[in-house]
Amino acid sequence: METVSGMIKKALVALSIWEKTGQKKIDTVIREIARTVYDNAEELARITVDETGLGNYEDNLIQDRRKSEIIWYGLKGKKSTGIINIDKDLNIVEIAKPVGVVGVILPVTIPVTNFMANSMFALKCGNSVIHAPHPGAKKTVARTSELVQNAIAKYDVPLNLIQVIKEPTKESTQELMRAAHVIVATGGMGMVKAAYSSGKPAYGVGPGNVQAIIDRDVDIDDATKKIIAGRSFNHGIPCASEQSVIVPEEMYNDIVAAFIKNGAAYIDKDEDIIRVSDALFDGEILRKELIGKSAYEVTVNAQIAVPEKIRILLIRGDLEKQPEKLRVEKLSPVVMIYKYGDFSEAIEIAKSNLEMDGKGHSAVIHSNDREHIGQLANALYVSRIIVNQTCNFTAGGGFSIGFAPTTTLGCGTWENNMLSENLTYRHLMNVTRIGYPITDKAPSKEEIWAID
Repeated sequence: METVSGMIKKALVALSIWEKTGQKKIDTVIREIARTVYDNAEELARITVDETGLGNYEDNLIQDRRKSEIIWYGLKGKKSTGIINIDKDLNIVEIAKPVGVVGVILPVTIPVTNFMANSMFALKCGNSVIHAPHPGAKKTVARTSELVQNAIAKYDVPLNLIQVIKEPTKESTQELMRAAHVIVATGGMGMVKAAYSSGKPAYGVGPGNVQAIIDRDVDIDDATKKIIAGRSFNHGIPCASEQSVIVPEEMYNDIVAAFIKNGAAYIDKDEDIIRVSDALFDGEILRKELIGKSAYEVTVNAQIAVPEKIRILLIRGDLEKQPEKLRVEKLSPVVMIYKYGDFSEAIEIAKSNLEMDGKGHSAVIHSNDREHIGQLANALYVSRIIVNQTCNFTAGGGFSIGFAPTTTLGCGTWENNMLSENLTYRHLMNVTRIGYPITDKAPSKEEIWAID
């Protein structure tokens, strides 16, 4: 079996060739990667669900096609080799260079799109890349890699430009972390912490616990539809799907009715809420057998009778009386709903939940009140505030929002991450800066110390 050290040697050879490649060829190749995933999304979505047992075919298909489009479009036309910028005011010229061999630790939840995105980001900047799949998705990643490698071969790319550890183990993944020049780690927090401890620069992520606030001035039917769309997508496994909804107390019943009309089952009896909690958690740990399963499957395990076609479970929230574990990321289509009086109380509920889990990730507000939106953004320790949209479809970029398209969502120092933004190609780029003399007259002492 091939060793990681052998793969690194091959990656370095490929790197020495690829880093000399011009922008046009680079962009042609990364477009081909995205197009290959798009064109083979039906097969890849089926393999993903069959192997991982997570989510569903239809949403994986949508996800693979959507990410193919937005990530390619986000990279299209961006300079990533040679001179990328000339700052005439500071008289500085910036030259892009690769970071080297990129080691990517792939999650079981989005193996296809994470492989695709990080291959594209790495190659965009002249790097080579080695992927370590989650053992539960190794066949999916192997097939994705095979399709991509065959598609880009016609462009005379170097051998071993993209490599995959075929039989991933904890030891091989750790070896890759120690040997690559930079690590991109998406997955569980134990693995992310291991990446940070590898001695190499590492980009990690954190758990999501997206709090969604509904303000008093919005169409509640529209807001509930968007929240259900995000929370039900792929049975709730995306980290950017809404976990809690916080609503005005006088609108509570109307909002619950809107959720039920649009596909939610409302759970409000204390004994039923405990049943859901016991079904989802084994002690304080999520039960693996219910991760990425439908809302109906959760209720079957909780022994609660609901219609089979429900899309999410809406659970009446009580911060004081219910188990705290109901307030964290649940990786299933279950949403807590809380009441607030003054808008400041909504912010405090969101802050309190984020302190338990998901700080640094994202939050949502459905509102037309810019003052309230600003208050929320200033108060929460999150990297993204999404306004009047479905978080799951926008936090990672899209055509309706300006965030960089990605599959890796940084959570800032709030979650011990290097990034409080979306990872993209520029984070896998070194830059050499040429500093020419600034010929303008130097400022006077008065100008230096003056208060504007």
